[in-house]
Amino acid sequence: MLNKLSEALKSSMKKFIQAIFIDEKTLNQFVNEIQRALLQSDVAVDLVFEISENIKKRAKEEIGKGEVAKEYIIKIVYEELVKILGEKGHKIQITEKPFKILLIGLFGNGKTTTAAKIAKFFKKRGYNVCLLALDTFRPAAYEQLVQLGKQINVNVFGDPDEKNAVNIIKKYENEIKKYDIVIADSSGRDALKQDMIDEIKAVENALKPQEILLVQGADIGQGAKEQATAFKNALNITGVVLTKMDGTAKGGGAITACSIAGAPIKFIGTGEKIDDLEEFEPKRFVSRLLGLGDIETLLEKAKEIAEEKTPDKELEKRIMSGKFNLLDFKAQLEAMSKMGPLSKIIDMLPGFGMAGIPKEMLSVQQDKLKKFKVIMDSMTKEELEHPEIIKSSRIERIAKGSGTSVSDVKELLKQYEQIKKLMKGLKGKDIQKLAKRFKGKIPKLPF
Repeated sequence: MLNKLSEALKSSMKKFIQAIFIDEKTLNQFVNEIQRALLQSDVAVDLVFEISENIKKRAKEEIGKGEVAKEYIIKIVYEELVKILGEKGHKIQITEKPFKILLIGLFGNGKTTTAAKIAKFFKKRGYNVCLLALDTFRPAAYEQLVQLGKQINVNVFGDPDEKNAVNIIKKYENEIKKYDIVIADSSGRDALKQDMIDEIKAVENALKPQEILLVQGADIGQGAKEQATAFKNALNITGVVLTKMDGTAKGGGAITACSIAGAPIKFIGTGEKIDDLEEFEPKRFVSRLLGLGDIETLLEKAKEIAEEKTPDKELEKRIMSGKFNLLDFKAQLEAMSKMGPLSKIIDMLPGFGMAGIPKEMLSVQQDKLKKFKVIMDSMTKEELEHPEIIKSSRIERIAKGSGTSVSDVKELLKQYEQIKKLMKGLKGKDIQKLAKRFKGKIPKLPF
C-alpha cells in the first residue's frame, strides 16, 4: 500500500535515527523530508504544514536528550499522522439481523468486486451472508456478482430482467430476512446526478440499510474530499471504502481528504484478490506505513487461515517438536502462501519494514516458495513422509519430474532441515507472548 510514500517515510526515519547528533538543523531536515513525502502523495498542503509544525513544536522539547529523543520524535511523527487520519478506527458493528449494507458510488471504482470482498470478510467471521444485486443500470452487473458469489460460496439474489431496483428488494424481501448480513450492490453513474440520487434514495427507503458505504478509488487523491462531501450531503453516507490502494501515489491524499470531509473510512482495498480487504485502523495503517510493523493484523490473518480448516493437533505437535516431515512442511508453505506476498508479510513484522530488504530479494523468495511446492508435488507419498530416504538417485528423478535442477531439490531439503531444527529449538514457546511485547507500543527500532 502506498509504496512510494511508505518508502520515502522509512528512508527519512532511517537517516534521522542513524544521525549521530540530533539538533534543530537535523530535526528541520527530517521534517522537510516528511513534508516532501506527504506532498508527493497528494496530501493537502495546509494539512502537511500543520503536521510539520506540530512535529517541530513537540520535538524541540526533546532535542539534546540523545537516543531517547530519537525514539520519542519518531513517536511524535506516528501520533501526528494517526491524528489526521481520525485516530480511532470506525468498525462496522453488527447490531441487528439482518444487518443491511448498501454500497453506492460512481462507475470504475470497483463497487461490485468490493461487495464480494465485504461478503467474504464477514463470512470468514462466522456470519451468514448474502449479496443483493440492485445494479440495474450497468450491463452484466448481475452476472458479474453471481460469478463472484460462486467464488466465495455466497448466495446472490437479483433479477437481470428487472429494471427497477425497488422491485428486486420487494421480490426477495422474505429471502434476505434469513441472513445475518445483506450486502447490496447499487447502480452507479459517470457522475453524481439527480437521477442517481433519486434512485438510491428510493432504494434506501425500501431496503432501510444500517450502513451506506461510498466506494471510491484512492487514485482520486484530494478529489475524494469533494466527492465524499457531495455524496454525504445528498445521501447521508455512513462511511467510505477506498479501493485501488495498492501502489497509488494519490492514496495519501484520498485518505486524508475523507478524514477532513468527516466521512470515516471503514475499509480499504489492498489488492485485486477477493481477500485483499482490510478494516481501516489508523494506528495499524500508520505503523505499517512507517515500517514499524503491524503484528496484530499479521496474527489475525494467520488465525483466519487456520480457521478455514479443522486444526490438526497432531501436526501442531510434530511441528513444535521438530519431528514434522515434508508433507507437513508442504502444508505450512501452502498456508503461508494464502497470507499473500512476502513483501506484505514483511511489512507487518515490527522493524522489518525499515530494514531495507530489497523488493527484488522478496520476489526471488516468493518464486522460490512456488518452486519448492512444485518439487514436493513430484515426490512420492513415502518420500514426503520419510525425507531421510531421499538420496542421489531420488533427487535426480524428482528434479527431472518437477522441471527443476538437482541443486533446487537439495536447497529445498536444506531449508526443510533448517526449519525443522529451528522449530525444535523453540520447544513449543507461545509466539503470542512475542506479540504482546508490541501491542499498543512503538517497537524498538533495529538500528
